[in-house]
Amino acid sequence: MARARSHRPFFARAQLLLADQPGSFVSRPVDHWEFQWGGIPGDRHFGLTKPAGSREPWYPAGTVIANRRQLTVVGALELAAIADQLGLAACRGEWLGANVVLDGVPAVTDLPAGTRMLWPSGASLAVEGENRPCRHPGQVIAEATSRVELAARFVAAARGRRGVICIVEHPGPARSGEMVTVFLPRG
Repeated sequence: MARARSHRPFFARAQLLLADQPGSFVSRPVDHWEFQWGGIPGDRHFGLTKPAGSREPWYPAGTVIANRRQLTVVGALELAAIADQLGLAACRGEWLGANVVLDGVPAVTDLPAGTRMLWPSGASLAVEGENRPCRHPGQVIAEATSRVELAARFVAAARGRRGVICIVEHPGPARSGEMVTVFLPRG
């Protein structure tokens, strides 16, 4: 007889952010939004498809592919660890272009593909994979803190702490401060 596996969810408070400034990936806090199939309307990563770029070197640049990077989710504890590594009082989710900061998940970056994040409205995200660090947030952090040396140190400090990329699995409204239920995939 097969044993039933425990599949207990855990809970985290969500802060919402939007990257809607032309030419910038930096996000800003918002009170609410409506998840749509392509992500968050107005956000720089919104869309069902996107052109292939440096993160998809197996395609010629510009090839239209499915957008698996509709949102970026980071963890409050991982932001604190990055800040500690860089000698800062805080590292803001905005500086990393995050769309959601989860407070209550020990290691957002370690959430496996297939993890679901469910909002009280029924809106949900599905984790597609780890968001690998790049140098651009380091430049933003260096400018915001007036510490030029941090630009070069960010990638190492953020390795394994940069969060995950997600797609919208079910559309619906979300509010900043709501509790999100996180379901790990079975197996």
